[in-house]
Amino acid sequence: MDKKSLFKQIQQKSSFLCVGLDADLAKIPAHLLKEEDPIFEFNKQIIDHTADYAVAYKPNIAFYEALGPKGWESLQKTLDYIPKDIFTISDAKRGDIGNTSKLYAKAFFEQMNFDSVTVAPYMGKDSVSPFLEFEGKWVILLALTSNEGSKDFQVLETEGGKPLFQQVLEKSQDWGTDGNLMYVVGATRGEKIAEVRKYAPDHFFLVPGVGAQGGSLQEVAQYGMNKECGLLVNSSRGIIYASNGEDFGAKAGQAAKELQQEMSQLLDQYCK
Repeated sequence: MDKKSLFKQIQQKSSFLCVGLDADLAKIPAHLLKEEDPIFEFNKQIIDHTADYAVAYKPNIAFYEALGPKGWESLQKTLDYIPKDIFTISDAKRGDIGNTSKLYAKAFFEQMNFDSVTVAPYMGKDSVSPFLEFEGKWVILLALTSNEGSKDFQVLETEGGKPLFQQVLEKSQDWGTDGNLMYVVGATRGEKIAEVRKYAPDHFFLVPGVGAQGGSLQEVAQYGMNKECGLLVNSSRGIIYASNGEDFGAKAGQAAKELQQEMSQLLDQYCK
C-alpha cells in the first residue's frame, strides 16, 4: 500500500486507528478454547467488529511464534482475513546482518504478504536496507519507544550533543523515503513526539501506548499530526480485551468506535 492509499483510508474512515492483534490464549474468552483454532476465531471476531473503524492491524509476532507451527498458521489465516484495503503491520522488530535481513524481508513481504514490518535500526544500514528493496512495502523503524528501558540508550547524547534517537532519525532518512519508511514513537512521551516530528516532518509515525499504557491521544495529535495525518495510533489491550465474555467482539467494536470518534475530531482540528 502506498502513502496516498493509506491517507485515503484515513480520510474515508476519519480514523488513524491501528488495532493490535496481540491474541493470548491465556486472555481470550474461555468459550473460544473449544474452537479448532481459538486464536484465529478470536482475531476473526475482533476484525469483524472493528474493520469499519481501523485503518491498520498489527499482529505482534511473538504471540504467534510462542505457539509454534500452529501459531504461524493462525497468523497467516488472520492476515488473509483482514480486508485488503486495510494496512497490515508485522510487529516483528527484526534487524540483522544483510543476508539475514533479506530473508526476514522475504518471509514477511513475499511469503506472508504484510504491508510493513517493524525493524530495529541499531545494526545500521545493511541490516535495514534489504527490507526497503521491496516495492510497495514499508519499514517501520524503532525511533523513540515508551518502555522504561528506552532511557538506557535512546536518549543518550552522542558526539555533538545529539540524542541517539535523533541520530537514528537523521541517518535513516538517507536509506529510505517518507513513502517507504515510518517510525515507532511511543505515545507516553507527549512532548517528545514534537521533537521527533521536527526531524521527520513528512513521515508516518506508528504510535503505541494509547489506552492501557496511559498515553494521551489528544497529545499525540497535537504534537505529531501533519497535513497528511502522519499517524497510526495503536491500541491493543484496550480494544481486544474490552470484554472476556461472549460479547467480546461487540465490546471491541464499541471501544474502537469510541477511539475513532475522538480521532475524527482531532483530524478536523489538526490535519489541515
